[in-house]
Amino acid sequence: MVISRKQESPKSDIFINKVKLKQTEKFKYLGTIISNDGKTNREISARIAQAKINFQNMKTSLTNKHISIETRKRALQCYIEPDLMYGCEAWTISKQIINKLEATEMWFLRRMLRIPWTAKKTNERDLNEANKRRSLVRTIRKRQATFLGHVMRRGKLEHLVTTGKFEGKRSRGRQREKIMDGLATWLGPGKVSDILAAVKDRDLWRDMIANAYKQGT
Repeated sequence: MVISRKQESPKSDIFINKVKLKQTEKFKYLGTIISNDGKTNREISARIAQAKINFQNMKTSLTNKHISIETRKRALQCYIEPDLMYGCEAWTISKQIINKLEATEMWFLRRMLRIPWTAKKTNERDLNEANKRRSLVRTIRKRQATFLGHVMRRGKLEHLVTTGKFEGKRSRGRQREKIMDGLATWLGPGKVSDILAAVKDRDLWRDMIANAYKQGT
């Protein structure tokens, strides 16, 4: 695989014992889809699809009105969401991805409440009926920030990968959003340099994560 932001990946011929290896656009490694565009969109879409399949497999319990909604929400949080969020610490979450994740969260909730797609009810009304607030994206951000703190304080190879820079010039046009950019906005400082400074203080970092999660930004 050749990872590139170009629409067509550069061709690369690699031989092992005179046998040419097939160049691929994606492959699964440790349960995560790696794409040649360097993005995580395919992996996130696959995770959402798998979570919906798991929900359908547990539909009898999750949509049973004889079971309290609080118990069903706990079951969703315990059995469905972990599969959806597997490997989310490495996701780059754009505005488009946030909308997709929030739509998935409402997809779960509407089916648990047995609300048909034809019902003209707002998301806010559904959330109030279930006594719930949006938490999926906030939980993913929290896990990313917690993992980042561990990696940065450890100071090993992961630290170098996170803070290192490539040689050469920046490409033209709008630059891709990076994990650090999203976390800097979510946590409040707004600057990556402030994040790198704050992460060294474990107590300060925990407070920043807790405050951002509570605010729901």
